[in-house]
Amino acid sequence: MEAAIKIKNVSVVLGGHFTALDDVSVELPEGQIVGFIGPSGAGKTTLIRAIVGRQKITAGSIMIFGQPAGSARLRPQLSYMTQAVSAYADLTVQQNLHYFATMFGIKRKDVGSVVTEILQVVGLTPQTKQLVGKLSGGQKQRVSLAIALIGYPKLMVLDEPTVGLDPVLRDELWKLFRKLASGGTTIIVSSHVMDEAERCDDLLLIREGKILAHDAPEALCAKTHSKTVEESFLKLVGAAK
Repeated sequence: MEAAIKIKNVSVVLGGHFTALDDVSVELPEGQIVGFIGPSGAGKTTLIRAIVGRQKITAGSIMIFGQPAGSARLRPQLSYMTQAVSAYADLTVQQNLHYFATMFGIKRKDVGSVVTEILQVVGLTPQTKQLVGKLSGGQKQRVSLAIALIGYPKLMVLDEPTVGLDPVLRDELWKLFRKLASGGTTIIVSSHVMDEAERCDDLLLIREGKILAHDAPEALCAKTHSKTVEESFLKLVGAAK
């Protein structure tokens, strides 16, 4: 399977002394859901920021679709959804999407239809005219996801996209991720919730800036003689001590 992302010997040292990533090397497949799984502070967000070009790396290299991470050529092909809501609270849902679609470079005559389609995809059509600041936490998360969907990028990088959502909304989002991946989109999802790992095609288990394991969930469980990814992770942590 073709690799969408090639990470080679990447280290990130923050503040001149804290090693957030320690000599990470991995290739991530194209057209799949890749889970970055690990506890808070493991290095997931640092690795994500390095992939999208927002984190300067201390050593190593990252290539995405054959281009260096942070390259201007990658901008139309990549979207990044941060943990914080990435929308303007004093604008409506529709106004936010119109603004970001225009900034993305979508032609004025096409903006309306693009916004309508994306609102349907994320299930926010009833909230079209509502101010983002008045929405629930789960709805705000979906607005951020809608913004990340503009242009239907080849790579979507989603940092804790389901945090704070109820089980029904989480399930709906994962169904959407699966639909996007089946259409060829590569999706990186970071999470500290181990049961979400079972929904991924490919997993990186991360702890203390290092990769403990990289494999499909079923293969990972088989190798560690575990019933769940969480059990597998705990065994690997124990072995690494």
